[in-house]
Amino acid sequence: MTTALWQPGDESQNSQLANFWQQARDNSGQPLPDYQSLHRWSVEQPAAFWQQVWDQCGVIGNPGDTVLTTGKTFQSARWFANGELNYAENLLKRNDSHTAVISVLEDGTRSEISYSALRVAAGKVAAQLQAAGIKPGDRVAGFMPNRIETLVAALGAAWIGAVWSSCSPDFGVSGVLDRFGQIEPKVLLACDGYHYNGKWIDLGERIEALHEALKPELFIVVPGRGDSSVVPKALIWGAWLEAAGPAPDFIRLPFNHPLFILYSSGTTGQPKCIVHGAGGTLLQQTKELHLHADVRATDTFFYFTTCGWMMWNWLICGLHTGATLVLYDGNPAYPNTGRLFDLIDAEGITHFGTSAKFVQAVEKSGLCPKDSHDLGTLRTLFSTGSPLLHESYDYLYQQVKSSLLVSSISGGTDIVSCFALGNPMLPVYRGELQCLGLGMDVAVFDDAGKPLADSKGELVCRSPFPSCPVSFWNDPDGQRFHDAYFARFDGVWAHGDYAQLVPHAHHQGLIIHGRSDAVLNPGGVRIGTAEIYRQVETLAEIREAIVVGQQFDGDVRVVLFVVTAEGVTLDEELQARIRKAIRQGATPRHVPAVILAVPEIPRTVSGKIVELAVREVIHGRPVTNRNALAKPDALNHFAQRIELEK
Repeated sequence: MTTALWQPGDESQNSQLANFWQQARDNSGQPLPDYQSLHRWSVEQPAAFWQQVWDQCGVIGNPGDTVLTTGKTFQSARWFANGELNYAENLLKRNDSHTAVISVLEDGTRSEISYSALRVAAGKVAAQLQAAGIKPGDRVAGFMPNRIETLVAALGAAWIGAVWSSCSPDFGVSGVLDRFGQIEPKVLLACDGYHYNGKWIDLGERIEALHEALKPELFIVVPGRGDSSVVPKALIWGAWLEAAGPAPDFIRLPFNHPLFILYSSGTTGQPKCIVHGAGGTLLQQTKELHLHADVRATDTFFYFTTCGWMMWNWLICGLHTGATLVLYDGNPAYPNTGRLFDLIDAEGITHFGTSAKFVQAVEKSGLCPKDSHDLGTLRTLFSTGSPLLHESYDYLYQQVKSSLLVSSISGGTDIVSCFALGNPMLPVYRGELQCLGLGMDVAVFDDAGKPLADSKGELVCRSPFPSCPVSFWNDPDGQRFHDAYFARFDGVWAHGDYAQLVPHAHHQGLIIHGRSDAVLNPGGVRIGTAEIYRQVETLAEIREAIVVGQQFDGDVRVVLFVVTAEGVTLDEELQARIRKAIRQGATPRHVPAVILAVPEIPRTVSGKIVELAVREVIHGRPVTNRNALAKPDALNHFAQRIELEK
């Protein structure tokens, strides 16, 4: 039997989830004895469950008299059809001197703002937008680093029902236009620069080019260095805010009124513009932060993210809990991998979020945070972006903090939330996400659409959930939306992850084996890429890797590309050890036919490796949107290396 790495203590009985659980009842009015029962009730009685979330998590607004109206299809379900709310009103419901946000930039610049001051600042943005004629449904776009001004602008837009969309400033002009160009924003907010890796990155030319191409009605620039930098034709943030009139009333709008537009990675075509509704985003993320993450008003919550990743949207909803948020902008490993652990101690962070890749990088750097840092306030560590390796769990418990709740979470931009995540009342097992999210009817299907109890297959959701996207932008008949999620299994959301349920006595865990469209198929046997990464990336000689399937001699062969550690050569002896590690740790079918060294692994701007783009390149097919990559030229190495092996 698998031994738990962490067990809930007596304090878990005081968690917000425990309180919610105690008040939940089945159809006969009986308490729910275990998490499996609670989860089953939440998906079988969605109206009762989501109404309880609304009430107990303190959502402000009018829920109306009908929680769920079902239609003939998944997409036609309507949540709180005659309900109304305002997202900004909910995030700003705490209105006192308690610190709402702390902002720390890579160069050490620190600032903070209280809840009452944040409300005033967001109200000024709302007043100025309204005075400029911006109406509900108009788009406000931010080409911004992760700092307080970005959050203030997003809240000000939501205050009057405008739709917020943001891109990280490390995107090039064409990458931004691939996104903002589709949604035609009436307002563009941009920063003239930011710090990264010890350098000042000037954005002056980029934002002028964006202004010229997008032609927004309002163009506002935030001086990145706090000086009076002026971009021609731009309003300057500070002066623009100071000229604001009184804050308008919050505009309460229908539950599904658009709030955010997020974007797919766009590595194999133009990014999809995914429209998320205010009510679904708020209710789903509030459920996750209050119940699954147990973030409270006395806590300090941090997630390392840029404004181009959905984790930024998840992070800012932490304001609904009344907690203090910590924003960080810059390289998380500059000047060394201890930087974010310094931040934990300096700011008293209780809930710390990062990526699985960062955890691996810290481990490979040799840092032992439990010896170098205090970490006394830290209770929970979130990880997402890719599967957290089994060995990374060991590292976190052995070298970071043994009493830590390691909460691996998985969902995505498509749902701006999670399908599976953590739980303060369940044990943590090596390599597993703790539980399925409440209200999420998650299952794993085989190719024929039949549920699998303990085998690998397609991660699906069988029933509607509130944070299902409202639509895709410029998809009037909904065909692109249907094709993205519902073409695989009729009436069932297919998420695109290759996963496996893990049965336990009183709940189900989940293992993510990688993206299903990147699954390898040598000899007709499906193999998840995460199983290979798990073995390879534990070797000290390998810094990172990417694996793809190549059509070869009538079959599919597994091709592994690796970036070696400094001073290490991929010789025959190292290749043999790689193959041995994979054969022993996985199966002989996982062993790559070809292992090649490359200088770098291509990633999206948000840091995700792009297996599909590499697969296209090695087959000689074009990658139609290299602008989505942080370093588009990184793909060139793969075409050249695979040619040498033919």
